[in-house]
Amino acid sequence: MANKTLFKSLVGKLIPATNAFNEEHAPAYALSPKHQLAQYAATGCLNATFYASADEQLAKMIELCVDLDAEFIAKTAVFCRERGFMKDMPSLLCAVLSVKDRELLARVFPRVIDNAKMLRNFVQIMRSGAVGRKSLGTAPKRLVREWLDARDPATLFKSNVGQDPSLTDIVKMVHPKPKDEVREALFGYFIGREYAFEALPEIVRNFEAYKKGESREVPDVPFQMLTALELGTAEWTAIARRAPWQMTRMNLNTFARHGVFGQPELTALIADRLRDPKAIAKARVFPYQLLVAYMMANANANIPKEVSEALQDAMEIAIANVPAIEGRVVVCPDVSGSMLSPVTGFREGATTSVSCVDVAALVAAAVLRKNPRAEVLPFECDVVDINLNSRDSVLTNAAKLASIGGGGTNCSAPLALLNRRQAKADLVVYVSDNESWVDARGGRGTETMREWTVFKQRNPAARLACIDVQPYGTVQAVERDDILNIGGFSDQVFDVISEFASGALNADHWIGVIDSVSL
Repeated sequence: MANKTLFKSLVGKLIPATNAFNEEHAPAYALSPKHQLAQYAATGCLNATFYASADEQLAKMIELCVDLDAEFIAKTAVFCRERGFMKDMPSLLCAVLSVKDRELLARVFPRVIDNAKMLRNFVQIMRSGAVGRKSLGTAPKRLVREWLDARDPATLFKSNVGQDPSLTDIVKMVHPKPKDEVREALFGYFIGREYAFEALPEIVRNFEAYKKGESREVPDVPFQMLTALELGTAEWTAIARRAPWQMTRMNLNTFARHGVFGQPELTALIADRLRDPKAIAKARVFPYQLLVAYMMANANANIPKEVSEALQDAMEIAIANVPAIEGRVVVCPDVSGSMLSPVTGFREGATTSVSCVDVAALVAAAVLRKNPRAEVLPFECDVVDINLNSRDSVLTNAAKLASIGGGGTNCSAPLALLNRRQAKADLVVYVSDNESWVDARGGRGTETMREWTVFKQRNPAARLACIDVQPYGTVQAVERDDILNIGGFSDQVFDVISEFASGALNADHWIGVIDSVSL
């Protein structure tokens, strides 16, 4: 018979020693500087989280960028904007490049700063002094002017919403040289100088006519431009008829409050828009944004059931790239107390109602939907028993999962349960903030790595994918050939997990994916 004590001793020596402590002062593994930057860029929103303030996140990002090469910073900015759909962090990385490598900034600027919101973020960060300067400077000003030149006048007018800074403020800063009389009139209109009214884009003239009561036709402009005016059901109906996808998702309650759904054909029109695959892809929606829209729609008796069902259809479309994995899959959503933190952090007056646990639950429900035989093991201090039906919608199962938990964090609990059962599995997926402390004890590694080592003795080909939803820089499972650590909450993380599960990624895993970005 094998000596069990000797076996445990040998297994212990195979476990990598921890080299850091997490936010709960428990043993952990520090990610490499490149990996930390990618994690912060994919999950950070420059707002306070459960453990870190916005200032601490900003300082950490700046610190990481000091010693990293500019090319990796540029690739991270592109990856996290184009595939992670992030806003604040890619803008910050562009601001860093304005100091570190202006040539690279020029190459990535059009891909990262791809709309007016991103432009405003970039200018705001530059003016804040966060990257060591409080003015735009010659090169960034030129890039902003090129951004303005690349958009038609009607688009620029529609983009002039939001403040601190507004698009008008930016025009004043960079002094663009109008290349035609239409732009000359529009820029004059923006900054309050003399302009030729007849040269303004038609949409601006229509807007001014509507404001003055000279026209009753609601202009095709962002509704934010109209909210200072008295809008009734007819006006809101006109807005709803041509609203883009994201605006529709965000304003279902507003539409209901103003009687839009009582108008002929509007319910069907809005439902069809919400479930339109092309519109969903163009909107680059986060699955969790669909979850909150569904929750709000379900809670409002004035929003028709057809619209709620359309949001369920939209979710099924949005998670289409969740992999169907050959073999057995186990997914472990963290439902502990720290996961109740808002997923995009605390923002005064604008904190999202979606928590980290909502995102974890959504990922678990999505994996179950595509892998009906998958086992879901939610955990806090221990694994929480729950019964889910794989045939239920993603949104239904996500709501069930998000309603449980709230205790301490024990990341090793699911693996410990699987080991007690002598279970077999090919892929184990965690969704967590990695702040495990309930299972902290002495020894070389984390309890998660100890349990994973035992699990691998029984399942030598198994892989462990850990999705991190908060930017803290440490993990419970060390990166290696069979372990992937990836940050983010867009559905694009499933692409990387799918490649990882099939063995298609190289040893660098997620960092290798970012390094492969073409500039």
